[in-house]
Amino acid sequence: MLPALPLAVLVALLFAPLAALAGAQKYEPLSASVHGALSRSVSDRAPQHSSFEDSAVATDWLAEMSGRLAKRIPDPVARLEFLRSVHYEATRAGLDPQLVLGLIQVESGFKKYAVSSAGARGFMQVMPFWVKLVGRSDDNLFHLRTNLRYGCTILRHYLDIERGDLYRALGRYNGSLGQAAYPNMVRAAWDKQWKYTRSALALR
Repeated sequence: MLPALPLAVLVALLFAPLAALAGAQKYEPLSASVHGALSRSVSDRAPQHSSFEDSAVATDWLAEMSGRLAKRIPDPVARLEFLRSVHYEATRAGLDPQLVLGLIQVESGFKKYAVSSAGARGFMQVMPFWVKLVGRSDDNLFHLRTNLRYGCTILRHYLDIERGDLYRALGRYNGSLGQAAYPNMVRAAWDKQWKYTRSALALR
């Protein structure tokens, strides 16, 4: 659980320049078992299926998130494909899809072809060394589902390393372990832009 922050700090972090905090995961040797598990995860080419509990849940979530994302991804078809892919890959990795949306907002501002000064690529700003480490040589980190699969798999890996400590896992993801700025930016985006419950929606 990340510590609570004053509203002014959250706002300042949320609107801080993206380029200064773009992802830069660091290479670390992996045990054979971890390497195998990560390789299997990122190499999964199974057809994407619905990751929602039922069609009503899917309709509500997609409609709500699509409205929030419309200014950033104007094309409605591309927007729905993006949201379905985020929900699928996040759920598959055991992550909250809204957390992943917050991370993408901070990492790339929802820009598919974003490249950081450290060389991280795509929506979730994945470092290219991961392709050589656990993927296939022809994996394209600018491909929507490939980028999301790598990013969600990497964050899940860091959460496992840190025994569920999101603050430290986010620090590892950004290459800034032990520093507060990046985890707090992701939390601010998650809390202020992407938090969602169906019960709250029903009361509107």
